[in-house]
Amino acid sequence: MPRRRPLVIGHRGAPGYRPEHTRSSYDLALALGVDAVEPDVVFTSDGVLVVRHENEIGSTTDVEGHPEFAERRTTKTIDGAELTGWFTEDFTWAELQTLRCRERLPKLRPASASFDGEQPPLRLVDVLDIVRQASLDQGREIGVVLEIKHATYFSLLGYDVAAVIAATLRSAGWADGSLPLFIEAFESTVLADVRAHGIRGTYIYLLEAAGKPYDLVAARGHTAPTYREQAAPAGLDALAGRVDGISVDKRMILDPDRLGRTAGPSRIVADAHARGLRVFTWTCRPENNFLIGQFRRGRDKAAFGAYEGEWQVIADAGVDGVFVDHPDLGLEFFR
Repeated sequence: MPRRRPLVIGHRGAPGYRPEHTRSSYDLALALGVDAVEPDVVFTSDGVLVVRHENEIGSTTDVEGHPEFAERRTTKTIDGAELTGWFTEDFTWAELQTLRCRERLPKLRPASASFDGEQPPLRLVDVLDIVRQASLDQGREIGVVLEIKHATYFSLLGYDVAAVIAATLRSAGWADGSLPLFIEAFESTVLADVRAHGIRGTYIYLLEAAGKPYDLVAARGHTAPTYREQAAPAGLDALAGRVDGISVDKRMILDPDRLGRTAGPSRIVADAHARGLRVFTWTCRPENNFLIGQFRRGRDKAAFGAYEGEWQVIADAGVDGVFVDHPDLGLEFFR
């Protein structure tokens, strides 16, 4: 029996063509026909869920050009890593609205960068409303894959992360399962907390190819398991029943050798499916810069490589969902 087609998810909208997490990025992804879009959420100082890939916004907005915010540039430790820049939790939502978004990877995506400076950031509620309206306009169900960023970090700052997320989803009409909702995070603790608030959805645990989940590091120190250990059969046994699925770095499926060659998909998808877990993977991108060595063509990092070869390995693994930056290419290939 042929495998069913995976969900094609617009990763931050359509960031291969427009600056990520902007209105035009989401509008384009929805117009191209994605099954769902993926907003990442972080907090403002006044408790608003704003859609940004990270709480550091120096690389994705024009904040550096605002002299009134110059003194807010600072250095913080986020999930154990030191980072310097401007952070959403130091701004009110009203202040963030004065900023304009820009392309995060301008050298790789100059066409997208041509839209810099045109659009303000969005709130989670804005994206929820955009997707709901697109579902009505297009006469089909379109989902939201909500990624919760830095939950333990924000909790330590005093935010009730799960409660605010639950209240926002409920007030926007996304809490009862009437439209497809997936909730994901690199920290399983916050997934359990949101579920405890009665939010109906599919809960997906994100797994990095390296490192440890920060919530477990904060709770257990050096005894915290690695993501790799959680992706092994015994780790998946422990996750089954606690989450509905996992979302893995594509390298965990491709499993390239030191020369960047894959021998075919690893066992991780099959192992997870055997335990009743769905499997998503991130991120399917066509540029050489993001492909494993086997599928790169030429030295231009921005040029498209033989991405279909890499994506075929992922498709052969039988994944349930793929995150894409170029929705048209993702839909053409995976459908």
